[in-house]
Amino acid sequence: MAAVKRVPAKKVPAKGAGERSVRGYDASGRREQARLTRLAVLDTARRLFLETGYAGTTLSAVAKSAGVSVETIYKAFGNKPGLVKAIFDVAVVGDDAPVPMLQREFVRQNMAEPDPRKKLAGYGVHVGEVGPRTGPILLVVRDAAAADPAAAEVWAKMQQERLTGMTVFAQHLATSGHLRDDVSVEQARDVLWTHNSVELWDLLVNQRGWSNKRFGQWVGEQLIAALLPPRE
Repeated sequence: MAAVKRVPAKKVPAKGAGERSVRGYDASGRREQARLTRLAVLDTARRLFLETGYAGTTLSAVAKSAGVSVETIYKAFGNKPGLVKAIFDVAVVGDDAPVPMLQREFVRQNMAEPDPRKKLAGYGVHVGEVGPRTGPILLVVRDAAAADPAAAEVWAKMQQERLTGMTVFAQHLATSGHLRDDVSVEQARDVLWTHNSVELWDLLVNQRGWSNKRFGQWVGEQLIAALLPPRE
């Protein structure tokens, strides 16, 4: 009598394991799609703000041009002030990664630089590089702030954040022993704050035709002269 061939039983995955894997994949895909949609909205909104100004740009126009619903924009950014602030935040760092400013690679490298002249020259180069990304949208918000309370609130927040950043930078220069004896932390903060202002960028780059590279080099030279002791 022939032996009966036994067929190994198939292993059945634990209940819900496959479902969890699919859900995890779907969630990751949805997050990436949401990020791409957000970037598309920001890119479209930036273009419209620069073309038609703050008052002339509506959320419905942004939504139509970006191919999304107005509700999607409200959910992601809250309102028009929130949208323009998000455009600025991405422009400052160059991407949408959720990395705080003080943890950004440029800031870390600049803080670690032991030579104060190289530190300030490098910062000037950075200001020149960031200027064309942030300057145009800052001017849009500044001009709108005179007549629009919501824009004025965003403008004030941008200025305060910039002042906070320059306060940290000035304190770093002071604790590192780089500042000239007659320069206080408060004075250093104000000098730094002035030299990375959109007003100065607008005067020299837009109105006088300087290149952003030349502007950045000049900023570094001015900061070195204003804040550091002369070479021995």
